[in-house]
Amino acid sequence: MATQTETASLNKLAIDRAAPLRRRRPWWKRWWVWLAALIAVAGATMGALQRGRPLAVEIGTVVAAYPSQSVAVLNATGRVVAARRASVSSKATGRLDWLGVQEGQRVKEGELIARLENRDVAASREQAAASVEAARANLVQGQAELADAEAALKRAQELAQKNFVSASAVDAAEARYNKARAAIESLRANIRVAEANLRAATVAFEQTLIRAPFTGIVLTKSANVGDIVTPFSSAAGTTGAVVTMADMSTLEVEADVSESSIAKIKLDQPAEIQLDAFPDLRLAGSVSRIVPTVDRSKATLLVKVRFDETDPRVLPDMSAKIAFLSRKLAPAERKPVPAVRPEAIVRRDGKDFVYVVAGEADPAKGGDARKTTDKGAAVKLTPVEVGGKVGDLVRVDALAPGTRVVIAPPERLADGQAVTALKK
Repeated sequence: MATQTETASLNKLAIDRAAPLRRRRPWWKRWWVWLAALIAVAGATMGALQRGRPLAVEIGTVVAAYPSQSVAVLNATGRVVAARRASVSSKATGRLDWLGVQEGQRVKEGELIARLENRDVAASREQAAASVEAARANLVQGQAELADAEAALKRAQELAQKNFVSASAVDAAEARYNKARAAIESLRANIRVAEANLRAATVAFEQTLIRAPFTGIVLTKSANVGDIVTPFSSAAGTTGAVVTMADMSTLEVEADVSESSIAKIKLDQPAEIQLDAFPDLRLAGSVSRIVPTVDRSKATLLVKVRFDETDPRVLPDMSAKIAFLSRKLAPAERKPVPAVRPEAIVRRDGKDFVYVVAGEADPAKGGDARKTTDKGAAVKLTPVEVGGKVGDLVRVDALAPGTRVVIAPPERLADGQAVTALKK
């Protein structure tokens, strides 16, 4: 028989039929269901926002590159100089009375460009010229006296043969003739002295006239009317050169080349000259001289490159870049071609493409990688034909210089997707 304790335990296990029935909560009222739903909505919202946000990428520009970069063996910088250049002055010292040229004016060899005060020198030249005329007049007079003495001597000799005059009279006539003939030589010497004085006065006068030593262009004007010009003194208030001029047909480019690279350069080697002032202007040149002196402070040699082509825009002291070439360029290689960084090329299905960036650009930021607007700009997958290398770039046809493209596009970038410039 069960004990009293066991009976009490069994009574506790019995179902109480009179107790109210407890119902389970519906699933939609459970808290974890709402939490999961909230997380799912947040994820969907973030995904939608992420899909609508522009993708930050590096943006570059198609540039106009020159094929000469692929045949350049050495690049250097230099400046344009005139092999024939002069600071024009006067040997005489005086006040500048007239200046007839301006900067940039073309003058011919021997053309008068300035004049010093020369009234005193001009008077001395006129005096010397008058002395020459007087000496020549004295010679005429002496020649007349010589003719008269010669005639008198002849008559005296004839009369002496007939015993009409004495021998002393003949001697006197002969002495007069010899004296007149000696006077002629003296008068001719006086003429030579007077002419020499005239030449000296003329030289002194010409030294007050400043003329162009060669045909060229006036570069600078160093003096004005009223200034004291003195080439042999540096006294205060004086000036030496009146103008500086250059022969523009002798322009060349001087460049310092490292002595470790000088073996790549030889005489008459073709070169291409690019002026910093005109980046689109490229002129053919060739090595004219290699100065055989090393600048030990810079370990460089001076190389001079002549212009095989001329352009009126080339001026002395312009900065220039020189590309020393391994061979002479063909006419077709002298024209620019569109090129881009090789990282912009993507290959799909055996073909080459680039992502061209459309939309407006922010002009506040220059350079190849331009900043697009806040809304971004769509990209278009554009097929291209890749050519040879042009320096560090590759040639791409069918794209105009200035076209913006994506550099190193990520794998997730799709055609038509909005992009914005990657901030650096």
